[in-house]
Amino acid sequence: MSTDTAEPGHGHSPAAWTAVVIMLVAFVIGTVAFFLDVQWLVWASAALLVVGAIAGWALARVGYGVDGEKTLSKAH
Repeated sequence: MSTDTAEPGHGHSPAAWTAVVIMLVAFVIGTVAFFLDVQWLVWASAALLVVGAIAGWALARVGYGVDGEKTLSKAH
């Protein structure tokens, strides 16, 4: 196995972290709402899940994604 291969990043960026945190919060809210049988909150959390995906995409497009112009490269 070669050690000189470059790591593709795997989402270590502000865009990815923001999307994951928003979507994780949406999933937790949705799970609790489903358990408590609050249907409107389940659907609202599903919408928040979509918002998280869109936020990650939008942040990546404006330069906060992996190797974006607004992020700093980290040497490992």
